[in-house]
Amino acid sequence: MEKKKFYITTAIAYASGKPHIGNTYEIILADAIARFKRCQGYDVYFMTGSDEHGQKVESKAVEAGKTPKEYVDEAVGRIKTIWDLMDTSYDKFMRTTDSDHELQVQKIFKKLYEQGDIYKSKYEGMYCTACENYFTKSQLKEGKCPDCGSEVHNAEEEAYFFKMSKYADRLIEHINSHPEFIQPVSRKNEMMNNFLLPGLQDLCVSRTSFTWGIPVVFDPGHVTYVWLDALTNYITGIGYDCDGNHSELFKRMWPADLHLIGKDIVRFHTIYWPIFLMALDIELPKQVFGHPWLLQGENKMSKSKGNVLYADTLVDFFGVDAVRYFVLHEMPFDNDGTIGWDLMIERYNSDLANVLGNLVSRTVSMTNKYLGGVLVDTRDDSEPSHIEYDRELKDVVMLAAEKANAKMDELRVADALTEIWAIFKRCNKYIDETTPWILAKDESKHARLENILYNIAEAITIGASLLESFMPETARDILYELGAEKRCFEDMDRFGLLPNKTRVAREGRILFARMDAKEVMARVAKLQDLSITACSDVPAEDAVNNKDENRQKSVDIEPKPIIEYDDFVKLQLQVGEIIKCEEVKKSKKLLCSQIKIGSATRQIVSGIRKWYKPDELVGKKVLVLVNLKPKEIAGIISEGMILCAEDDAGGLSVMSPYNEVKCGAEVL
Repeated sequence: MEKKKFYITTAIAYASGKPHIGNTYEIILADAIARFKRCQGYDVYFMTGSDEHGQKVESKAVEAGKTPKEYVDEAVGRIKTIWDLMDTSYDKFMRTTDSDHELQVQKIFKKLYEQGDIYKSKYEGMYCTACENYFTKSQLKEGKCPDCGSEVHNAEEEAYFFKMSKYADRLIEHINSHPEFIQPVSRKNEMMNNFLLPGLQDLCVSRTSFTWGIPVVFDPGHVTYVWLDALTNYITGIGYDCDGNHSELFKRMWPADLHLIGKDIVRFHTIYWPIFLMALDIELPKQVFGHPWLLQGENKMSKSKGNVLYADTLVDFFGVDAVRYFVLHEMPFDNDGTIGWDLMIERYNSDLANVLGNLVSRTVSMTNKYLGGVLVDTRDDSEPSHIEYDRELKDVVMLAAEKANAKMDELRVADALTEIWAIFKRCNKYIDETTPWILAKDESKHARLENILYNIAEAITIGASLLESFMPETARDILYELGAEKRCFEDMDRFGLLPNKTRVAREGRILFARMDAKEVMARVAKLQDLSITACSDVPAEDAVNNKDENRQKSVDIEPKPIIEYDDFVKLQLQVGEIIKCEEVKKSKKLLCSQIKIGSATRQIVSGIRKWYKPDELVGKKVLVLVNLKPKEIAGIISEGMILCAEDDAGGLSVMSPYNEVKCGAEVL
């Protein structure tokens, strides 16, 4: 019987730098889905890759003193290193600088132009370099890019445009008749209500203000704009040919079963991409899933915000599979997830060390100690309680595969992991209920002891087989410890297939040793920049590389004594907004500010009158040391301290967050 096919893609990573754990989450999520589909018996093709053209890459290459190709080659090397480190099983890593991709993009552009879908005109609007996208003033959010929050600037240039409106009605009908096309449903509603129903504007598909891109063959002064270039990777990467000479892989795998992308690029994948495909007369992908973000605190991870965590750093602390488990388990289906050191340590100790690691370790140890290391399939139903305990264990195990399968079909990966953990938790409870260590003291209970340890090993084997898609190395280690083979998916609802007289490992390994939180956080402290500059979210690369002549030069000060991390964390630093400020009478130095911090208001006296007028500060976000002991200054109670930086001339500058954050946000 021929296998059903399953073609899954990630968004291709932008080759402008090292991917952080928020970016890496997507490839881990895609890998878990791809592996699970393989277990289900699908013919899976899993493709990822890199998006390498555009103005941002060209600019970064110039800054680095490299050619754009040299720059992206290095960036792609970093991306692939992280993807491989995380044990992802992609079938192909495609690049938009691949010659076959570039050739097909040129053919596609020419075909769309010749059939009247693309026309030449001029574009003027607000341009975001970071997103490489134009916006009208009405689309801006507080004057900034609505997608990434970056500054925008007015730009005008000659360009080619795609007639989006020509296909809008057809796309609306497709979305309405295929409710599974855009998931979660909240993303579909956003696309329909915010973009399609109000009416689509034509899309700019070429640029002339930079040269690092795929040239338009009939007008070489233009290069293909990023989205027409990048999105087509999903077909060119599996052998699409604009002239109809498609590869066998394309014929077998298209349409894609799942485009897995971040929620911030849903518009491009559910509006622009399907319209391009319609114009090319190609079947649309079956589903686009816009996954949520992995946040650091309340914010999306961003190098410019200084709140970035990298996968290789986390692996150094916890190991590959622990990081895979954490990001998969902590991400809800349609809401953003949160990552943080405290939570990672807690999950590692509770779920991995206590529940799973301890279960495998004591099962192997008891089998070696009581049964000479050999698992024996002995049925002993001499006591009614045996039947009840065994039945409950088997019910949980038998249903887990079915439940996990159902969750994975809905892409609810975190929920699928919860179902698998139900097996391990029930095994631990089963051990406590049946007390093998007590039975081992009574020779007449030996058959029951054999039965209990066999049941535990069989349940763990099924659990480990299900776990392989999410934590492949750990699953292999568990099966090795038990002397077992991975169970095929069709047999995961059958209990008792572990061969009789299976020998477990002679010396059980500790898969996940408990971590000391204080020791881990001490290591973390050494990695973190604890300066006020970092706390105020000034990008490190801006602080180091900014060429603005008006910036202050660096200042060296006498170092203070080294403090312990425990001393630092006693400081409570928060973002506040000055809602009222006035001069302190009879003082030439002091200003008294009323500062909103969360739902409370603090009164703080500061010696900054020489450098600021009261009305300059009202409405300004500042960083505040909140838990400073109140002190009377010039007859006024001051309830904290505004953080300032001093230049080499003694001038003070109030420290403010680099990006927009809420009042009361903690400074970490």
